[in-house]
Amino acid sequence: LVKDPSCLSNILAVKMSSLLGEVASAVTKSVMGDSSNESGRTEPQESMLKRSNHPTALLFHVGFKAAALFVYIFGSVFSRSFVVSFVIVVLLLAFDFWTVKNVSGRLLVGLRWWNEVREDGSNEWRFESREDTSRISDVDSRVFWFTLWLMPIVWGFFTISTFFSFNYGWMLCCIVAVCLSGANLYGYIKCSRAAKAKVGSLASSVASGVLQQQFVSRFTGGSSSTAGANNV
Repeated sequence: LVKDPSCLSNILAVKMSSLLGEVASAVTKSVMGDSSNESGRTEPQESMLKRSNHPTALLFHVGFKAAALFVYIFGSVFSRSFVVSFVIVVLLLAFDFWTVKNVSGRLLVGLRWWNEVREDGSNEWRFESREDTSRISDVDSRVFWFTLWLMPIVWGFFTISTFFSFNYGWMLCCIVAVCLSGANLYGYIKCSRAAKAKVGSLASSVASGVLQQQFVSRFTGGSSSTAGANNV
């Protein structure tokens, strides 16, 4: 059993960094477009960026998250100043929050959310959804939602590890990361549900209109045939 909390935190951080390294390696292979067949030969594969309809937005969507994690894990290697590393991580988190909320969500999945404060002090959620989804690719949607769910989990793990290692300075940074990433996740979940409800209500109204039109046409047709028979 590990009795030293700092030792436990270091072990958890090393395991988490190795896991993130494996994920980054898999993502890099997918982005670069390298794959191997059963005979061991490397064959070119269409890269993720080429399959994306908005590669620039996809890069910034993933890049700010990866940069914040990189500075948090390896920042002490390049700078011994806690303040410098802390400020850089918080700035990267803020850039990521703004990018996801205003740019990548609108381009990659056709969704956008914001919160307005009314005059009485209450909050009102506003949602936007793109009606034409032909420009939304499967790659963009998968990467967007995967990273959106992954980041609160990763930062939550680091929050727990810093708590048990009594490193409250970095725990504050991790709490900020959890709040920002969690706010985007919560907002886009509500926005996605509102978009699905909007599509469902639109489909219901169209179906009811078609049924009503068919009923009216049959009724008027039946009335016309009855009137013709009476005239004969």
